[in-house]
Amino acid sequence: MALLRTNELRELSQEERDERLKRLKADLMHERGVAAMGGAPASPGKIRAIRKNIARIMTINKEAKQ
Repeated sequence: MALLRTNELRELSQEERDERLKRLKADLMHERGVAAMGGAPASPGKIRAIRKNIARIMTINKEAKQ
């Protein structure tokens, strides 16, 4: 999972950002479930990358509302 660029996120519409945020949260829940069950993650930094992407989208959403 690559980090999303802020410029790319700002170009997206609010609906597209919300959809991407929903998908990332579902991915995070899945990855945390796999880790909790004792499974080895496919990529060790995937959870961290997902969390950073979620934070970026939420920050841009807050900026857009101001």
